[in-house]
Amino acid sequence: MAIPITRPWVGDEEATAAGEAIRSGWLSQGPRVQQFEAAIADYVGARHAIATSNCTTALHLALLAAGVGPGDEVICPSFSFIATANAIAYTGASPVFVDIDRRTYNIDPTQIEAAITPRTRAIVPVDQIGLAANLPAVREIASRHSLKVVEDAAPALGASVGEVRVGSGASDFTCFSFHPRKSITTGEGGLITTDDDRAAALLRRLRSHAASTSDLARHQSGTTDIEEYAELGFNYRLTDVQAAIGLVQIRKLGTILTGRIRLAERYNAAFARDERVETPYQPDGYRHTYQSYCVWLHTPRARSDIMAEMAAQGIATRRGVMASHLEPLYLRNAPSPCLPVTERASRETLLLPLFYGMTDAEQDTVIAALQRALD
Repeated sequence: MAIPITRPWVGDEEATAAGEAIRSGWLSQGPRVQQFEAAIADYVGARHAIATSNCTTALHLALLAAGVGPGDEVICPSFSFIATANAIAYTGASPVFVDIDRRTYNIDPTQIEAAITPRTRAIVPVDQIGLAANLPAVREIASRHSLKVVEDAAPALGASVGEVRVGSGASDFTCFSFHPRKSITTGEGGLITTDDDRAAALLRRLRSHAASTSDLARHQSGTTDIEEYAELGFNYRLTDVQAAIGLVQIRKLGTILTGRIRLAERYNAAFARDERVETPYQPDGYRHTYQSYCVWLHTPRARSDIMAEMAAQGIATRRGVMASHLEPLYLRNAPSPCLPVTERASRETLLLPLFYGMTDAEQDTVIAALQRALD
């Protein structure tokens, strides 16, 4: 595509950093992962950051640390990438889907209470497309019912509510992604932040086969300690090569977010008087990271026709977000709940290209192409 849905801002600095990691001889989880974790923890204001191979594995481990297991139920929005529900299923628990707030695309707190049963163990709010969920409301409900909050903040590194950054402790566990579509990238990669010391120690064990001590700790100690394995763990480690790239990327995050917000504001202005295009809503005091720019289309034309017409002009688009409860996997396992807002949004929303480095001319081309397709 001439104009892709996204384009990560990577270059010589990242290549040099990756090369230095390779030449160091330490390729798996090691000192650079530790440095990357410290950088993210410092940025968001968390006590602990635990890097993993991707955000899905981060969610899986965070749910386990939250005490979720077979037979439990976990409340989450259906309007999310299927990884959210899948991570719950990995634990042996069942996702219980609830509807979203029409303006924010995030879980509707007013729908949560009715979904709680004696089997409910946690709530997974999703910071959809980079806008933080209503975490104070979710947290209040969770506290009253003694539930854990595992926040799927995959696209939300750099998002904030007032002066409080996502990942700083509003949830028991917050999980980020470093996929190329996110604010910063390590190619693949994920990370959990938490203020719980005991949970952090458990997460560090579980991501590395539950070894009682890490390779790096044994290397740094200079001893011949033999590790033990008292729990069932996983190979969910991030590599030092990826972390080296992440250490360069985190220094660029402020610039990247400023650029994304400027582009989003240009889109907002361009579509302000077009009743066929509903632009993203951002509550007062919230900072949106704009993983993508999501519009709700009000037109009799099929979204697929609009996407095809724009693709013919060399412009990539994506459906807004899937309705996970309507995917065959979850339709087979449980009756489909009635989620009218989710179902409408999954049919009528569209993601437009947005990325740091996108030129005004490229953006104007996208705007004109969408308006032609709608005419």
